Amino acid sequence: MMTDSVVQVRGLNVTYGNGPAVRGVSVDIPARQITAIIGPSGCGKTTLLRSMSRLLDLVEGVRVEGQVLFHGQNIYDPRVDVTEIRKRVGLLAQQPFPLPMSIYDNVAYGPRVHGLRERKALEALVEKELRAAGLWEEVKDRLREPASGLSIGQQQRLCLARGLAVEPEVLLCDEATSALDPISARRIEDRLLELKADYTIVLVTHVLRQARRLADYVIFMYMGELVEHGSAKKVFSNPKEDRTRAYLAGEFY
Repeated sequence: MMTDSVVQVRGLNVTYGNGPAVRGVSVDIPARQITAIIGPSGCGKTTLLRSMSRLLDLVEGVRVEGQVLFHGQNIYDPRVDVTEIRKRVGLLAQQPFPLPMSIYDNVAYGPRVHGLRERKALEALVEKELRAAGLWEEVKDRLREPASGLSIGQQQRLCLARGLAVEPEVLLCDEATSALDPISARRIEDRLLELKADYTIVLVTHVLRQARRLADYVIFMYMGELVEHGSAKKVFSNPKEDRTRAYLAGEFY
């Protein structure tokens, strides 16, 4: 049974200069679950993901048609505050990009931008989000040190804490563990499983094992089209479409 949804995609078409990347996609994203977007390389997974926070605006020559509704409001309406959308729909990218400042200031940066100045409140928030990202015990004695001194896996968890600090409702993860070693990747996965109690998480992954471990809901994309979607249990155990069965069987990548 479908749970409540805060994000609905309706008739989405995305075209780059060299042709369509996403065609006619309509799907609801279940709230407070992990939705995995799977499919072969170049099928439109990342384009669909980034359409949910207006990040496609940053790509020259892209054309977006259709609607992405967030709490019933089309985020592509010209009257929408794009900065507010990107605050409420956060992104954890493939490569970690810590800001050129201390560990503490990386997490405090967003809340400061949005007006939080009181020192004790900032300190409490930084600790809370570093704990949520599973990083607090590793960095609590070095908060004033440069974030660049952290390992890649720690940097990715720091970027997760930084994203959570502005209190988004939706967290988009674009191949968020693909640059990490297996231990660091598993730590990020563990955090996502914990965070889904409070956040709606959408995960693009090319690793089917990861999708099977994490996903509550699955969207299968192929050649820019949404082929099949549904509960992870149903899609993985009894897919309806031949292309889904072929992909899950490893017949194409």
